[in-house]
Amino acid sequence: MRILTSLLFVFVFFISHSQEITVLDSSTGQPLFNVAIFNEDKSQSTLTGFHGKADLSIFSLKEILHFRHVSHLEFQSTKEEILKRGKQVHLEPSNNELQEVVLSVTKFQQKKEDIPQKVVSLSRDDVVFANPQTSADLLESSGQVFVQKSQMGGGSPMIRGFSTNRLLITVDGVRMNTAIFRGGNVQNVISIDPLSIERTEVVLGPGSVIYGSDAVGGVMNFHTINPGFAMNGNTRISGNAYARHATANDEKTGHVDVNIGTEKWAFLTSATFSDFGDLRMGSHGPEKYLRPEYVVRENGRDIVVPNEDPRVQAPTGYDQINVLQKIRFMPSREWDFGVGIMYSTTSDFPRYDRLYRKRNGQLRSAEWYYGPQEWLQTNFQAHKKGNGVLFDEAKFIAAYQYFAESRHDRDFQDIILYENEEQVDAWSASLDFEKRFTRSTFYYGVEYVLNEVGSHGRETDILTGQTQRGSSRYPDDSSWQSFAAYGSFQWKINPDLSFQTGGRYNFIALDASFEDPVYDFPFSNASIRTGAFTGNAGINWQQSSVMGWHLNVSTAFRAPNIDDVGKIFDSAPGMVVVPNPNLKPEYAYNFEAGNRMSFGIFELDLTAYYTLLENAMVRRNFSLDGETVIEYQGEPSRIQAIQNASNAFVYGMEAGAKIQLLKSLKLVSQISITEGKEEEENGALVPLRHAAPVFGNTHLVWQKNKLKLDFFAEYNGELSFDELAPSEQDKAYLYAVDEQGRPYSPGWYTLNITSQLEIAENWLATASLENITDQRYRTYSSGIAAAGRNLILALKYSF
Repeated sequence: MRILTSLLFVFVFFISHSQEITVLDSSTGQPLFNVAIFNEDKSQSTLTGFHGKADLSIFSLKEILHFRHVSHLEFQSTKEEILKRGKQVHLEPSNNELQEVVLSVTKFQQKKEDIPQKVVSLSRDDVVFANPQTSADLLESSGQVFVQKSQMGGGSPMIRGFSTNRLLITVDGVRMNTAIFRGGNVQNVISIDPLSIERTEVVLGPGSVIYGSDAVGGVMNFHTINPGFAMNGNTRISGNAYARHATANDEKTGHVDVNIGTEKWAFLTSATFSDFGDLRMGSHGPEKYLRPEYVVRENGRDIVVPNEDPRVQAPTGYDQINVLQKIRFMPSREWDFGVGIMYSTTSDFPRYDRLYRKRNGQLRSAEWYYGPQEWLQTNFQAHKKGNGVLFDEAKFIAAYQYFAESRHDRDFQDIILYENEEQVDAWSASLDFEKRFTRSTFYYGVEYVLNEVGSHGRETDILTGQTQRGSSRYPDDSSWQSFAAYGSFQWKINPDLSFQTGGRYNFIALDASFEDPVYDFPFSNASIRTGAFTGNAGINWQQSSVMGWHLNVSTAFRAPNIDDVGKIFDSAPGMVVVPNPNLKPEYAYNFEAGNRMSFGIFELDLTAYYTLLENAMVRRNFSLDGETVIEYQGEPSRIQAIQNASNAFVYGMEAGAKIQLLKSLKLVSQISITEGKEEEENGALVPLRHAAPVFGNTHLVWQKNKLKLDFFAEYNGELSFDELAPSEQDKAYLYAVDEQGRPYSPGWYTLNITSQLEIAENWLATASLENITDQRYRTYSSGIAAAGRNLILALKYSF
């Protein structure tokens, strides 16, 4: 019996390994990790491991298999032919990555070579190698998205001179922007767990035709990992475990994800916990950034205590939990159903840039912190494939999201804690179609969005615990709705030339009531009904094997939201923003042209753009019944409001280069240059607030066998006092001081090295030493200094 059992074991072992193949780079002979292998209808799929190996036992012998990798040309063959050829597949490198497929421009798969806009893609491998602590850090690592931070629990992307509510974020096709996304810096992107991301695509430039309001400067699409199926009645269990530690803020992160797949059902669970301590800045840089003292409360009194290490930014630490659960059901080759649940929450986290402001030479705030930032997304998705008269593919997404945030601040030696709490219930539904013709494709769809906003304010006596009603940040029980229909047409004129155009109509309805007894406004409600039409047209032309071009003209819009119309807050010391119910949409007109050149070992990608923003909603001085000053939280404050009071324009250039120095050594570099101006009340042109300084990175990457090394530099240019927007000039506490005593944003650079080693079949170790020279710097408009010298160690186990 033992002999029979042993023979059976050997037989099963032989059969399972007889269908294991290896995928290699045809030019270097190196194994390729994370190659997607799938059949014609994509009902079955698998990925290669670290050694480029994959088991094809889930596929039948006669099936045509597709091999796809982001940096190689797609290959297809039957399983039978692959096994006969020695169980090896050699993929040809793609010289200019034109074969890459993206989803972000139409919500359906398109070849990058056919898209007339610039799209930046980041894969799961990029996440593991870059070791980002948050999704904001992941975007920044691309070298093409600028990120501002007011505190460590933050990260506000800037793209082509636009930020916050002029950029759109989606997660698994669901709009994340809410009716209270503000014009100031927002940190909602940190709610997305970078360790659960399968792929991130950033559309640089307008995306309103597909995504509607807010997609003015760009669209950031995050696609989380999907459950994978098994075949032939088997159950397949796989997953990853990951741990990371960083020295600059004593980070401790743990992550696990587990996939259970059967023939028709698949389940995926992912969880991440991160604990961040106070952040230590570098040794060499402006002394103004140091933290020599901070406030603590002892024996019922606020006292200022010296900081034992002024490079430690106290307090900045916080912790965060992210959980993801997905269920997928594929009853047939035509239907694919999915349910996703994502939840993220943080601890309280300090608003660091408010904690070192001074008034009359003394620290102003005793405490200023955000309450837990909560985000829940639940979505149901149905994907239908067919060959009908009206469509070949259809996608339906229905989603509910819950957002909660709060602000808590108290002045030094004051006993009153001012608190604001906001909640948003966000409902959405979209139905999208793709219809393919011989040489063209038509995309069309409809979308509905409803946001319901709850907002409450209170004032708490910290000595007695007594609470009374205070002013809410937004009008409570307000709503924002969007109804939209769109169409987009792509025509493949010939193999080297494609044309794409489209249009969208949006109708926006906003309702808010201002019956707060704390302030006596000269209006009781706001009811806005407005529509907007946007369109685009562009071409992508591969002139030759060396030269390619893209050209795109597009419009975008942003409709007033609850934050624009109804917010009450202190924008700066002595300034208070009040509601304005008379707002209209702002419109952007964009022109973009790009050139791609490939000369064998050398590639160059250049893009230039110009965007005009009309009727821009900006903060300006305001009056209420002739009054220009009111008392806000115990302080006389100049009244301001968001108004359609300006036009603005942005222009710039993005350049990327890649040089294959040796088979195992390459140089990759990115740089972005942005210039922006907006009109003042007197008609003068002043710098645009969110136009970032020159920024970019350069990487020297060496990879051979199981080891990968990346020596790289990150850098930002300087913005002098005259190059700062007036609103930034008023925030002298954020900036260094020039020779004339005026605030300015210094240029900076960091030198860094990252290494990655496959230490065993399923084990991957990553080590990074960032900011090697220990520079002390703040990125433009940021209220917190970046990490000093920082050692990051990570270990990943895949099973």
